[in-house]
Amino acid sequence: MPAFHSAPAPLRGLRRRALTTAALLLGGASATGLAWAQGGTPTFPSKPVTVVTAFAVGSGPDAVLRLVANKLSVAWKQSVTVDNRPGGGGFIAIEAARRGAPDGHTLLQLDSEHLSALPHLYKQRNFQTLQVFDPVAPLFRTPFLVAVPTQSPWKNVGDLIAAAKKGTGAVSYGSWGVGSPGHLGGEWLDLVAGTQMTHVPFREVSQLFTSVANGDPAWSLASIPSSQGIYKAGKIRYLAVAGPRRIAQLPDVPTLAEAGGPAQLDVNSFVSLLAVKGVPAPVRAQIHADVLKVLQEPEVREKFNTFAFEPLSWSVEKIQRQAGVKSEQYKLLIQKANISLD
Repeated sequence: MPAFHSAPAPLRGLRRRALTTAALLLGGASATGLAWAQGGTPTFPSKPVTVVTAFAVGSGPDAVLRLVANKLSVAWKQSVTVDNRPGGGGFIAIEAARRGAPDGHTLLQLDSEHLSALPHLYKQRNFQTLQVFDPVAPLFRTPFLVAVPTQSPWKNVGDLIAAAKKGTGAVSYGSWGVGSPGHLGGEWLDLVAGTQMTHVPFREVSQLFTSVANGDPAWSLASIPSSQGIYKAGKIRYLAVAGPRRIAQLPDVPTLAEAGGPAQLDVNSFVSLLAVKGVPAPVRAQIHADVLKVLQEPEVREKFNTFAFEPLSWSVEKIQRQAGVKSEQYKLLIQKANISLD
């Protein structure tokens, strides 16, 4: 067994200084970590989380949000409550969430129209959604379909356009409100098809599709969750998916191009979670990562599938880019139709 000898005195001094320095560094690191948890960026979540939503109880976006919230509450070991604040063009929910502290414990569910159309619809308010809130996580994108009464003589979108070209206002279409995707999608079809149809806004989605079933208005854009009840009752039918791809839930419904409509039309809406500006970046990053994990769970994907909601895995930067693209599109359509909600 080899003999061990103590190191020379100068070397022992260097060793002691090195150990002292290391101890100080470790102590500093521990103190920094404690400060990071206690003062710099708080541990998230440290209390219950509230998700304010602009959608009504029982709607498709509400139904999937509640499932996502339940999954997040398990992952975060804190309750995650959905607070429905529909109405007011989204501003009721926006103002409620805006009062929350910038710590990530108050989130906001909005669609792309709340992000991109509000500034153009309410110019006098001078409100830019993405100047007040930061996107923190994507949720889903939903397609829309062209719905007509079951007894409509139109067999495809080409027939609809041909009827609309017979004269200004010859064809009417409904939507669930001025500035909604159903309204702006109709304006977009007018623009690319060279028609001038009459827009008829409704206050309630149920009223809209009951009226479409009765033939007045002649057609409307529809999502699966908003129209499936009356569709399954055989009172409306779908002429086309208002986009470039068929959807798995209705494989026999053609795309716009396949149905004689303009191929460039792609009416969809995406929904995301936001937080008031000022939430620390690590907290926003954690929310983004945790939501994306939840969206991969089979139960969640199955629920989304029932509504034809496409789960999204976008970065926050992509949410902002997509909102910018829609903003330019909506600006053009709103100016063309001279729409103002001020």
